[in-house]
Formats: sequence, structure tokens, C-alpha cells
Amino acid sequence: MRVERVPFRLISVATAAIVLAACGQKQSAPPPQTPEVGIVTVQPTPVPVVSELPGRTNAYLVAQVRARVDGIVLNREFIEGAIVKAGQRLYKIDPAPYIASLNTARATLAKAQANLVTQNALVARYKVLVQANAVSKQDYDNAIAAQGQAAADVASGKAAVDTAQINLGYTDVVSPVTGQVGISQVTPGAYVQASAATLMSTVQQLDPMYVDVTQSSLDGLKLRREIQEGRLKTSGPNATKVALVLEDGRTYAQKGKLQFSDVTVDQTTGSVTVRAIFPNPDRVLLPGMFVRARIEEGINNNAFLVPQVGVQHDQKGQASVYVVGKDDKVVPTPVNIGGAQGQDWVVQSGLNPGDRVIVQGADKVKPGLQVKPVPAQLPPPPAPGAPSADMATASGNANAASAAQGAASAAKGASAAPAASAAQ
Repeated sequence: MRVERVPFRLISVATAAIVLAACGQKQSAPPPQTPEVGIVTVQPTPVPVVSELPGRTNAYLVAQVRARVDGIVLNREFIEGAIVKAGQRLYKIDPAPYIASLNTARATLAKAQANLVTQNALVARYKVLVQANAVSKQDYDNAIAAQGQAAADVASGKAAVDTAQINLGYTDVVSPVTGQVGISQVTPGAYVQASAATLMSTVQQLDPMYVDVTQSSLDGLKLRREIQEGRLKTSGPNATKVALVLEDGRTYAQKGKLQFSDVTVDQTTGSVTVRAIFPNPDRVLLPGMFVRARIEEGINNNAFLVPQVGVQHDQKGQASVYVVGKDDKVVPTPVNIGGAQGQDWVVQSGLNPGDRVIVQGADKVKPGLQVKPVPAQLPPPPAPGAPSADMATASGNANAASAAQGAASAAKGASAAPAASAAQ
């Protein structure tokens, strides 16, 4: 039997080739890189304490014009939507029946007055005769009673005349207040009734305008305490100012004043009503509009401003941020948000002066990860008419994703290059 021996030199060359190939594969894998994140270093900043509450607008004065007598509407004497003065006639109801009633009342009054003259003369005559025993005492007493009844008839006649004059005056339906008149609910020829209090139109004073907002009873208790302690003013030059955000997101040009906080808590919602008053010279505010009122409660000197893109919220609504510790490791930190100021959240607690908060690249880090912090490159505040903050954030996220994809492609190409060289 013949055994063929493989030369040792060939085995050594093959082994060396395998080892070199394995080394080449190890060298081609890029070492893990420390992710780079953009950070902002926060410091305490004086921030106005503002409560933003939802509410609706209400007219300063609302007067419903209703029929006070029965009759046919002869004409309407105003233009819908126009400004009317207090006492200006709006409608004319057919006055003929009430003129007749007034004439009847006057005639009844004249008859009663004539009867009173007769009874007065009779009492004066019986007074002399009774002293001379020419008439009985009973006849004199009856004359005095008839005189009193005649006087009462005169008083009743005067009241009837006054009532008839009042009813006749009600045929002129006038505006009770100065304001803007709304839609006419009746037309000429319509029959209106005093018993049904037929609604004819509505007049509202829109300058100034009330804004009624709701807040929780706990916040309402805090607000009343601040008013009692003098930190919030409801009158005078230092009265607390209230800003208004309209339905389209714009801020109303006029500043309002805090009026009062209601003393009754809604049992179904646990909220109280807070009323503010706003000038409305241009009729921008209309009754029933949904608005948001921002009440300036004071200044918080220990607040931190953190860009909104650096704050995350969990499913329960708890806010948190990623902080870069002294060892450049990521530390998740829960924070308490107290509202927004521009593109920043107002952090009331949870941060310390000098904390480095991640605002760029937070999506590629996790707690305890070593990172490389660099100053964040934040976009400037949007100019008027520019896209909103949410749109800017979405665009920034898209740009970040594109940059990440580009970096991944570059890394992939870099790792493929050594392998290609080794293959050659």
C-alpha cells in the first residue's frame, strides 16, 4: 500500500492564506462610533407664568326685543346688522285698538271726576244740615261713603288711562340698549303676542366684549388666593393683563383685564368660570367664538427654556428629556412642563443649571449610551407667514433622516472598500 504525503510547505501556505483572509475580514469591519448629538446648556431664565385656558366670547350687553302688546306688525324701521341707539324705534305695531282703549279710559275718568264733584257738593250740603238736624246722621254718612267711592273711581280711571297710554306706547317697539341689532324674527304683517313674549330681534353691545374661560377648581382656588394676596390685580393701572388667541391661531391685538372668578364649581366638570373683558372697537370678536385666554400670573425666575424638539411625552403625558451627564452618557430625566413660550417649553422642575439637554439626535440614543455632545444648530424663529413649528419639526426630522441615511450609505461604502481590496 502506497501512502502519498502532501508537502508540508503546501499545507503551511494554505493555512496562512486562511488566517490572512480571516484577519482581512476582521480589519474590514469598522469600529463602533460614538453618536454625535446636539445639546443646549440650560440656565434659569425669568419667564412669565401664564395660564392658557379655553373659553368663549359673550356680548357685554344682550337685550332681546320682545312684543309687549298683541297686534299686527305694520313696519320694520331698521337694517339688520346695523348699530341702533337706545330708545330708537325698531318696529311699529298697529296702534288703533290701543288708541280706542285710551279714549275709553279717558271717558271713564271724566265720568268719575264729574261724579266726584257731585258727591263733594252733597257732602258739603249735608254737613250743614246735619248740624241743624235737617237730615239724619245716616244720610250724612251715606253721602261721605259715596264721596269716597267717587274718589276711588277717579283714581281707578287715572290708572286705566295710564295703562292705556303705556300699552299704546308699547306699539312703538324700541331698542332697550345701544348696540348691534341682529336678524329680524318677524316681518310686517306678522301677528305678535304679549302673552307669548314673541321674540322680534336681539340687540347686543359688542364693545367691550366678555370672555368667559373655564379652569379647574384647584387652579381657581389658586387664582382667588393670588387675587386676595394682591399678586394679581383686577382693577387699576396694574390690573392683570390677559392675552387672547383667536380660532385661527393669531393673537388678538387688544389686551384684556381680569374681572373676577366665579364662586360656583360645576359639579359635572369640577371647573369654575373666570371672566375677562376686552376692548372690541373693530368688532373682531363676535359672541360665541371659541378662544384661548392667556392670563399673566407673574414671573418665575427659576424656569428653564427647552426647545420643544428636545422634550418627549409618554403615553400618560409625562414629559421627559435626555440629559448628557458628566461622563457623556445619556440620562433620561422627567420634567414638569409649565406651558410654552415661542418654540420652547417652559420647564418648571426636573432640571438643574448647566444641564446639557439633547435636542438633536435624540432618536438614535438610549439611556446609558456614550455620546459626543456638540452645540445644537437650531433654526431661527419662523417669520410671520412661515410654516408652523410642527411643520418645521417635521422638516427637521426628514432632514435628519436623510442625513442619517447618507451617513449609513457612506459607512457601508467605506466598509465595502477594504473587502474589495482584499478580494483583489
